[in-house]
Amino acid sequence: MVQAFNESQDDIEVVFNQIPDGGSGGYANIRNAARAGNAPDVITLEYPQVPEFVVDGIARDLTDLMSDGLHSKILPEALARTTYEDRIYSVPNDLEPLVLHYRRDLFQERGYEVPTTWAEFAELGRRIRDESDTERIANFPTNGGTYFAGFVQQSGGQWFDTADDTWHVAMSDTGTQQVASLWQELIDDDVVTMMADGEEFDAMLSRDRILTRTSGAWDAGAQMSARPGQAGQWAIAPLPQWEAGDAQLGDHGGSTFTLTSDSREPEAAMEFIEWQVSHPDSMRARLSAGTSSMFPVVEDLVDVARETFDDEYYDGQDIYTLFSEEAPKVRDDWNWGPRMTATLQLMQDNFARVPATDDTLLDAVEASQAGTVPDLRALGLSVSESSA
Repeated sequence: MVQAFNESQDDIEVVFNQIPDGGSGGYANIRNAARAGNAPDVITLEYPQVPEFVVDGIARDLTDLMSDGLHSKILPEALARTTYEDRIYSVPNDLEPLVLHYRRDLFQERGYEVPTTWAEFAELGRRIRDESDTERIANFPTNGGTYFAGFVQQSGGQWFDTADDTWHVAMSDTGTQQVASLWQELIDDDVVTMMADGEEFDAMLSRDRILTRTSGAWDAGAQMSARPGQAGQWAIAPLPQWEAGDAQLGDHGGSTFTLTSDSREPEAAMEFIEWQVSHPDSMRARLSAGTSSMFPVVEDLVDVARETFDDEYYDGQDIYTLFSEEAPKVRDDWNWGPRMTATLQLMQDNFARVPATDDTLLDAVEASQAGTVPDLRALGLSVSESSA
């Protein structure tokens, strides 16, 4: 993609440096570079990490650098996730609505209806459990804090609020309790498995033991890469809603681009960012480099993505039309906290304890809040909290 940009014009030359992904040390590398005063001009941030890079003074205020044209093109649901106190700190690249991936072949063979509500999902899960000792409808990932957060978004929860210049933390609010109650019941009743999203889970998918997956739109491409032998067996549907006719979703995944405070060429760097998120050649270069199914935040690029994406794996299903219908349902008022990397690690650790203890999912979330609040206060932030 960098090569495509450099070849598209003669005024700016971008030098690309590969670092590990954020959770594998990339974010730490960026922070170390920022402390030394030599952070790169442009960095990639996932949505949950944007607030912490703002609080740390690494992400630059882009409000006056972003063109009106680019601002008007970006899905408002995406831009809201990088805007704080009416200032824009990062430019969204993709928005990944939660969707339901399901084994179309097995559903058709057994006469299963694709669930449209969580009650139908639970009912189908019990039927699958009763019919098979080895198959289950889904897995609850112990390392899936962002999955869980996406469900909470759908249920109307709000873990972090910044009203009145204070970080209000409420990770066990009513919406969270609703999500935790549903999945706890499914776990307790052996309707779903509970394990990390890793090798064991991948093996169960490959052996036809898990019949659905809930994840962001991007995961359609990841599925193609991970399990090429299951081509034609999977399809994608809207995520179940709490009530029939509801139209609210959370997201899972997605990336953004921002400038660092160390950038010495902010205008040129911003031109590169704008090209990345809005130019058709950027989308073509990105999708041609692998099996990405990212959903672009610029509507004009959806057709480009649809034309470039190889839909043979999904038996010709037009997944981008589905993603286009689902993306506007993503809430535009969700806030991530200012230390989400640490908070999500706490959630992973606490979820992992649930199968071996008497703890519940709600206990795990409350413990994660208890570990998060002191970190926020240590940053000198004004913090209030509430619990169930």
